[in-house]
Amino acid sequence: MPSVATSEPVNIEQLFQRASALAGLSLGELAKAAKIKVPQNFKREKGWTGQLLETYLGAVAGSKPTQDFPELGVELKTIPIDPTGMPLETTYVCYAPLTGIAGITWETSNVRNKLNCVLWVPVEGSRDIPPKDRRVASPVLWQPDPTQLDLLKQDWEELMDIIALGEIENVTARHGQVLQLRPKAADGSALTEAIGSDGMIVKTRPRGFYLRKTFTASILRNAFWDE
Repeated sequence: MPSVATSEPVNIEQLFQRASALAGLSLGELAKAAKIKVPQNFKREKGWTGQLLETYLGAVAGSKPTQDFPELGVELKTIPIDPTGMPLETTYVCYAPLTGIAGITWETSNVRNKLNCVLWVPVEGSRDIPPKDRRVASPVLWQPDPTQLDLLKQDWEELMDIIALGEIENVTARHGQVLQLRPKAADGSALTEAIGSDGMIVKTRPRGFYLRKTFTASILRNAFWDE
């Protein structure tokens, strides 16, 4: 059984080795060794799996707007998969800025920063498997290739243009080929400021950037089936 990390990994190789050592183990086994209670379900604790793995990998950033491993420039993303290895849901990237966006470019955006280098850790996510019995799969270290970067940039720029024009309420899940903009809040009562259609500040639900399942599926497929 791998031990809980007591320090940050010193390099990407060590980080990948730590993640690889978790493959095949269940969340229950890892939680027991870390003396953490496993939730009955993840409806109210969607980030629990990621937090558990962070304890074994040595992540320190927490919820800060930087990578989970800032010294290595690596972001950690757990991804629930079905029995065929395909993602079961979209992947949250980061909050979307809805005000004060003048001067932000794709190159300086938090989306670009978060997706510069990602350690994907797939985890069984089928609802018929109790959380404690869900196993961790082999990790994937990924950096977007030029084609993927172009797609991400195009979507980000399109979505940010819509925000800048005060049309945030008109954004739907259909916008974006690989990157979506969706409400991100615990409930509908949470509100934040955004640019309105007349240029004035309005109240709206916070939004987050999400990667489509088809995009993350291609990342996993390229890693596991196209070798």
